[in-house]
Amino acid sequence: MPVRYPSAPRSNQRDLLHGMAVADPYRWLEDALDNRTRNWQTGQRELYLRCREQWSHRTEWSSLLAELAGNDSTSAPALRGPRTFSTRMTKNSEHATLYVSEGGADRVLVDPLEIDPTGDTVLEAWNPSLEGELMAYQLSSQGTENCVLLVRDVATGTVVDGPIDRVRRTSVAWLPGGASFYYVRRMPPELHPGEELYHRRIYLHRLGTDATEDVLIFGAGRAAAQFYTAAVTPDGRWLTVSAAAGTSPHNDLWLADLWLSDPARPALRPVQVGDAARTHTRIVPGTSGGDTMWLRTTLAAPRGRVVSTTPGDPGQATWRTIIPERRDAVLQDFVPLTDDRLPHPVALVSWSRHAVSEITLHDLRDGRELGQVKLPGNGSAGPFHTPPAPGHEAWFSYSDHTTPRTVLHFDALDERLRTWFPGTSPRDDDHGEVRVTVETATSHDGTPIRVFIISPTGTPDRPRPAILTGYGGFGASMSPVYSPDVLAWVRAGGVFAISCLRGGGEEGAWWHRAGMGRNKQRVFDDFDAVTDHLIRQGWTTHRRLGIVGNSNGGLLVAAAVTQHPEKYAAAVCLAPLTDMVRYERSGMGPSWRSEFGTADDPDDFSALLAYSPYHNVRERAAYPPVLVGAFEGDSRVDPAHARKFTAALQYASTGTGPVVLRVEHHVGHGGRATSRLVGLHTDVLAFCGHYLGLCPEGDRCACSSAP
Repeated sequence: MPVRYPSAPRSNQRDLLHGMAVADPYRWLEDALDNRTRNWQTGQRELYLRCREQWSHRTEWSSLLAELAGNDSTSAPALRGPRTFSTRMTKNSEHATLYVSEGGADRVLVDPLEIDPTGDTVLEAWNPSLEGELMAYQLSSQGTENCVLLVRDVATGTVVDGPIDRVRRTSVAWLPGGASFYYVRRMPPELHPGEELYHRRIYLHRLGTDATEDVLIFGAGRAAAQFYTAAVTPDGRWLTVSAAAGTSPHNDLWLADLWLSDPARPALRPVQVGDAARTHTRIVPGTSGGDTMWLRTTLAAPRGRVVSTTPGDPGQATWRTIIPERRDAVLQDFVPLTDDRLPHPVALVSWSRHAVSEITLHDLRDGRELGQVKLPGNGSAGPFHTPPAPGHEAWFSYSDHTTPRTVLHFDALDERLRTWFPGTSPRDDDHGEVRVTVETATSHDGTPIRVFIISPTGTPDRPRPAILTGYGGFGASMSPVYSPDVLAWVRAGGVFAISCLRGGGEEGAWWHRAGMGRNKQRVFDDFDAVTDHLIRQGWTTHRRLGIVGNSNGGLLVAAAVTQHPEKYAAAVCLAPLTDMVRYERSGMGPSWRSEFGTADDPDDFSALLAYSPYHNVRERAAYPPVLVGAFEGDSRVDPAHARKFTAALQYASTGTGPVVLRVEHHVGHGGRATSRLVGLHTDVLAFCGHYLGLCPEGDRCACSSAP
């Protein structure tokens, strides 16, 4: 039956941009406080609930997801003094809880659920002091990701400092002794109305003092959308400061010797400024020859290399390549192991080959590869965690499509890799096996695009209900990780395909640049090519193929739906960017100009308008059923994108399936309680299962009625 949508009057709003009149009929939906928006959203919720009643087997999907999500896990440990810190999730926990281990005993240090029984508060970040006596931690609530920073005495659990507001998952660089630390904080909102999420500065905070007394260290006079980090070496000597223009793939670096300058007035010297490269530092205290500075950099090496220099003279003229760029893999992480008990210093190096991790061991004297550290499978490993003092051990997490997060421990003394905390695999049952294969699609311009295909048999034995996802942005790689929603779909008999598109980081910096800015359409072309590949190879059919994406992946799905609506039987856009002409005017938009371009530039504007999903909704087009998801507390992607896109699709579509808006309250773009995550995935799988013809019991279910 035709769906009756809530009334959404279309205005005659038009903006003249670079000589072109750009229609924006649902501009009024940008104002969440407008009564018209509130009434419209109330009607959308009623529609969503009515439609959801038709998505059969929600209870079964929820139970299966809860089972697959209910695995004990822990983070890689942080060793400080006599104490070890880590976050843990147990089978029935809603949030990760921060633990401290000492003398063989474990105890809870920070439990978000104890702080807020509603479950709406998230532990965003934590940083122990160098001696392990103090813990700085950051909490956010209602999904906003806008944090307060507090400090606890580890021995007593007492809060001894804070809360400090206007922080957002900031780096915390402790000075020895724990009396002070560097951190990043936004300026007071009244100084820059409308730009409350920007104007960051690095400050020095002294424990026990009011944050208004913090000393400004860096950032004054710089662009509003700069991101900063600060780090201090364990001996307290070297301060490094990194700055990037929003989410730019490039950063600038400065270095200061705190033994020769006041920590409140560090004499910062440039290491890398103005170069098109991303560089990270590690400094190891020396003995007779002075300290060594290791740089992991993409300068003159798009896939990454490791160079050495001295912090006393860190200019590029002194850089010496130790581990060169590889033509077949992307450098991900590097850690020197320099314990005196080793015959010579070595390094662990993490690489990614087509999104799959590899780890090698190297002689740091000349960079020679000593061998490969064998991982449990084809998955994702890292980053490395080591104690503050030079040592011989490193810890890191590992996961793949069927293995929950496992923490591994490498000891350079015997060059062995051991399991520090195991990730338990889902039980084998009569839902069948789960197989992972990798295939290569050919994009429209001939570029090979790799796709992970998770399926019950590992072969396209018959066209099955399938979900295709991707991301293709910000240099992020679609590396293999454990995902309960993927396993639930496959165990029910479906196929789940994960595409590695340009714009991501799977093949290095050049792969990212190939899908940035005016090249963004290549990302959508890659996704379209993977769609055709899945059909051509017999994995599924157009009538059994759905697409799902979140955030930049939501933009991807929205673009795919508006460009090729006939190719999909269902689509899910979660927290999508859809109005690319005005994306800079809300949320974290200004920090994404390096990724998407700016509508202020006429050439960028033309590229943005050409693919902007909101502006490319065609009247009387047969769009497939679409579930649009928005999160009320989202401070990154304004929910207005989801509202405007939903209204445009509901007005234009002649398709038989509904366009439904799901707005979730008290959550945002990032972390959330486990039950909330299970609830979201339940709706996604139930929606896809309803329109693609799959239920949790798969072939055993008598009600299965595939299109």
